[in-house]
Amino acid sequence: MPRMDEPFAALDAQTKLEMQEELVAIWQKRRCTIVFVTHSVDEALVLGNKIVVMTRRPGRIREAVNFDLPRRDITSPEFNDAKRHILALIREESTRLAQAS
Repeated sequence: MPRMDEPFAALDAQTKLEMQEELVAIWQKRRCTIVFVTHSVDEALVLGNKIVVMTRRPGRIREAVNFDLPRRDITSPEFNDAKRHILALIREESTRLAQAS
């Protein structure tokens, strides 16, 4: 199972888009599981079928969000609903940690 830890983080926007499209093409051809680590909610939604939101230390699974749109239109209501949900989970985690300090 390939694992990728923020492989596109240092790329310019155009190259990043090309690499994301290439990764999707490889996945569509091979249909293997790829674990892709990113801090970008948009990137997770563009590339992922399951987005796992982690807690801070210790890193535990906060929630696994299934997201399987056939075509990833970043302007679609479904995309934006999923993005709002994931961002809310992240904000809740940050708030929880701030209150614990």
